[in-house]
Amino acid sequence: GSEMCIRDRLCGVRMLVIDYRLAPEHPFPAALEDCITAYEWLLWSGIPAEKIVVAGDSAGGNLTLALLVALKDAGKPLPAGAAGLSPAADLSPASQMDPERKRRDPYFSKMGNNNILPDYLGGNDPRNPLISPIYADLRGLPPLLLHAGEHEILADDIIRFGERAAADGVDVRTVVWPQMFHVFHMYMDFMPEARRASQEIAAFVRARLNRNETG
Repeated sequence: GSEMCIRDRLCGVRMLVIDYRLAPEHPFPAALEDCITAYEWLLWSGIPAEKIVVAGDSAGGNLTLALLVALKDAGKPLPAGAAGLSPAADLSPASQMDPERKRRDPYFSKMGNNNILPDYLGGNDPRNPLISPIYADLRGLPPLLLHAGEHEILADDIIRFGERAAADGVDVRTVVWPQMFHVFHMYMDFMPEARRASQEIAAFVRARLNRNETG
């Protein structure tokens, strides 16, 4: 395969970055299938599930959550935890995207009225739990850390997902960062909020991977 392994300087772990197939050429479930294949490759290569933490932002956050659901439904070993950075949890018409947040979020405000969802859905039901994980049975998922920006259009959906997960007995922490926008984490070089948020995610990853050693 053409995997790319790099070392994350905050987490202090090796990281596998998935170059999954993209819509519209490859609509659902192509990207999710690629994530499942990559996860199974890690298991096949000898890395135990309890030494894997999955993370993703935005659409990758959607795939992170959907991957957990797919693995659970298939009876596969689940990772030690997962982090979602501004994850898209609900792609259905019931999504509570706030137009006012779209106006304030510098990421989404430039998109205009362009709706890319049909390209990804490929005619599939947007309430499919592997497309909109908020509709899944979340019982049994590993601990989750969810980050949202207060001013991002996905904030309400992320909060709703966290509430659903907690109701299903999942150890989940949802953090809404004041005045922040969609995937603000990418601006670590000059935003202290991004650095603090990234450090929090790194601490979560280290804690999940080292829990057996520390008890």
